[in-house]
Amino acid sequence: MLTTRFAPSPTGALHLGHAFSALWAHDVARAAGGRFLLRIEDIDGTRSRPEHVAGILADLTWLGLTWDVLSFQSQRLDAYAAALDRLRACGLLYPCFCTRADIAREIAASLAAPHGGDAAAYPGTCRRLRADARAARLGEPHAWRLDMAAAVAAGGPLAWSDDLAGPVSNDAAAHGDVVLARKDAPASYHLAATIDDAAQGVTHVIRGADLFTATHVHRLLQALLDLPTPIYCHHPLLVGADGRRLAKRDGAPSLAERRARREDGRALADALRVQITLAKSGEPPILPA
Repeated sequence: MLTTRFAPSPTGALHLGHAFSALWAHDVARAAGGRFLLRIEDIDGTRSRPEHVAGILADLTWLGLTWDVLSFQSQRLDAYAAALDRLRACGLLYPCFCTRADIAREIAASLAAPHGGDAAAYPGTCRRLRADARAARLGEPHAWRLDMAAAVAAGGPLAWSDDLAGPVSNDAAAHGDVVLARKDAPASYHLAATIDDAAQGVTHVIRGADLFTATHVHRLLQALLDLPTPIYCHHPLLVGADGRRLAKRDGAPSLAERRARREDGRALADALRVQITLAKSGEPPILPA
């Protein structure tokens, strides 16, 4: 059965960009007689708030959306741990003890060196540690990184399909050794979203074009963990009349603020649906007034 999802993080109020993406995913599922899932990605314990969860539910209801399943990532930590254990057993993960300052210094040094090139990805500092040095430091705070070169070799040549972009050749290597478990969270977005999409039977992942490149990492994880690959649709982002992308700094009201002003949520949803139709035809979607 065709299944889509909307997966917000409860770290702040939803805005029109969230509504645009949620409506797109909701309407695709409903038009096909499929399922629309709402997944709260709440494993960031330092920023997730219960009041934001309540606001998400209220906002989507105000827009006229309904969902078939409501789930919380914080209830699925065992699944993420099992995936990490499997990757670790395959020799594809290593602990990273670097702080952000450590990484910034090494990247800066690499860029300053002759033929340094663009070294924006993690420079592999902890990948070069000897096994005994790693073992001696495991009591320190650490993240777990994917050894990208080894993972790409294990995954082999990969591809995926996007409804708007067409066939895509996978290029996870460009991301470097990504973090799959943070020091302050049991799983990264890359790992948790990939595991959950497979577990929930999501057949079509509909999300913003700002996450297009992340899909290269997700496709590799699917191959490494023997997970199905959904069809993707990375939709264009809402822009203002001036063509600039919607941003918090522009002062656009949140959905909660619009609700508080007693705006008509369903009328707003219909206005956004007009923009979805334009986006599907290749026109840039414009923020409704």
